[in-house]
Amino acid sequence: MLEGGLRYADLPYSRSRYPFSYTMAENPVPVCAAADLPPGTVKSFDIADVLVAVYNIDGTFYATEACCTHSFANLADGILEGDVIECSLHFGAFHVPTGKAVQAPCFTDLKTFRTEVKNGQVLVDLNNPASPSP
Repeated sequence: MLEGGLRYADLPYSRSRYPFSYTMAENPVPVCAAADLPPGTVKSFDIADVLVAVYNIDGTFYATEACCTHSFANLADGILEGDVIECSLHFGAFHVPTGKAVQAPCFTDLKTFRTEVKNGQVLVDLNNPASPSP
């Protein structure tokens, strides 16, 4: 339960907080042309009612839930520095490839999603986490 009697289920990004598979017509889902997301940028997309942030870090694409785990701000509005995204609201930060919270006030990790580029399109798979970084 949140302040004012609000429940997580009432929030627009709440589906990403629950550990279950999402039902989609196809999986993975194309979200954008790779050319539309230049290196060093992040954009958010609504995929099957889940707000997902897609990042291009030095030509490699990553996807995480877009909602900051501390304050429910859209991480695509934040600052991407290298492989770390900083939330614009309270300046908490996450390591994009792993989703790990790396700066207070964020302590809960982000959910990550597998990505691939096929025929020039960035695809995101909500049913599978990103592969661990080497």
